[in-house]
Amino acid sequence: MQNPNPPSKMFIDIVSELRLMIKTEGVKIGDKLPSERVLAEKLQVGRSTVREALRSLELLGLIETRRGEGTFLADFKKHQLVEVLSDFVMQQPNSATDVDNTRSIHERAAIQTICGDPAKHALPVWESLYANLEESGSVLREDIIREMIVAANNRLSLKIWFILRQYSKIPFSQMTDEGEKPIVAELLLGIIQGDENKALSAYSQWIDEIEGGK
Repeated sequence: MQNPNPPSKMFIDIVSELRLMIKTEGVKIGDKLPSERVLAEKLQVGRSTVREALRSLELLGLIETRRGEGTFLADFKKHQLVEVLSDFVMQQPNSATDVDNTRSIHERAAIQTICGDPAKHALPVWESLYANLEESGSVLREDIIREMIVAANNRLSLKIWFILRQYSKIPFSQMTDEGEKPIVAELLLGIIQGDENKALSAYSQWIDEIEGGK
């Protein structure tokens, strides 16, 4: 009899079951996971469905299958998600633009979150960055953006941003130049004052300035 659940729902169930099992049973990196048979029985799906889901997770480097031994939890820090993005996503003509647009969404959302929370826009890091900019004339671009994403306190957004940052056209690893200084100062002041419109406007001008100078 055909299983009424669509394949995508089966995959989600399997991933959810693995996540719950890892959490409740305290499974650590290198520990063995339940067999295909056990997972199939728990989820009431066919072993072939379980096998395909596990194969997908293995391709991402989240689990590791050892012949004759079983399936083990892999080191998530070494997973191949970035390589998968590179091989399959970045080959599309508009991928670079899509990456930067998505990255910008996360950065703008972080600014809005910070400006809307007095505790976040009062963090000493903004005064420190502003003082450093005034004293030395420049700061590392990535330091500003990274601190904004971190301060927003959204771990998923932070992980996504780190991946997108690797494929961004923006040269984050460079120091700000003289033309960027007043714009970056305005951005930091906007954050310090909790002025969302001011900060977002300066952010947009800053990105335009960087892209125009590449």
